[in-house]
Amino acid sequence: MSVIELFLSRLALQSAVLVSVESTQGSVPRGAGTWMAVFADALVGTIGGGRLEFDAIAEARTRLAGITAGMRAEAPAVKRYPLGPSLGQCCGGMVHLLFEAVAAADVGRLRARLNRTLRPVALFGGGHVGTALARVLAPLPFALTWIDSRDGIFPDDLPGQVDCDTSDPVQAAVPSLAAGTLVLIMSFSHAEDLDIVAACLQRQRLRADLPYIGLIGSRTKWATFQGRLRQRGFTEAEMAHVTSPIGVPGIAGKEPEVIAVAVAAQLLQIGVHADASG
Repeated sequence: MSVIELFLSRLALQSAVLVSVESTQGSVPRGAGTWMAVFADALVGTIGGGRLEFDAIAEARTRLAGITAGMRAEAPAVKRYPLGPSLGQCCGGMVHLLFEAVAAADVGRLRARLNRTLRPVALFGGGHVGTALARVLAPLPFALTWIDSRDGIFPDDLPGQVDCDTSDPVQAAVPSLAAGTLVLIMSFSHAEDLDIVAACLQRQRLRADLPYIGLIGSRTKWATFQGRLRQRGFTEAEMAHVTSPIGVPGIAGKEPEVIAVAVAAQLLQIGVHADASG
């Protein structure tokens, strides 16, 4: 279960105070949008640990105690925390935390809000590597759409934040992907892989909104694909947008789980670069 779904499933049964990083200045442990949910007997998520988090938990539980005692819920409030000697932290920055009382009635609203902070990923292929990758990505800040052309390919025990889509032909799913989607291509056949790559490049030609198109396989496979894509009218500049092989360099293992970790690390790097430039 993803951290968002863990929070919301508990919220359906218990009230909480949601503590969110509203804004920051200077050096801080976590950025704007980071959150943790404080329940009477549990925590979900983190805003960075240390004395900042300790004090924020105390503040949230004071507010929560007022709610459970039957007092009227307080309006959302923002508190300023300088990360200096008074907090026993030497970051030197400033964090503004938003405290919100939330309950079961807020589940739908919060699901939409928190999921907007996740980067969309489209994973084409339900094989061994795809399954390992879906499980690795589940607790990370991604909203995964898992796509295959075959019926009955997806496991029953799906991780959180995963939407499954059976699409035949599989490349027909490409036009409906959310803008900004990171695309991973690892279907059961090279023919399908080629059609998906071509559909992604066609969309990129028209809309330029797929920042990453990753194709699993060797350099030989990609060289062969390039020849076939040229025959379909794609230019060298367009094909340069494809990353193949995929995964951070220097990890030599071929086991599905090893590949999954290397690819997830590369997606996290893509997200960091996109955030820094945007």
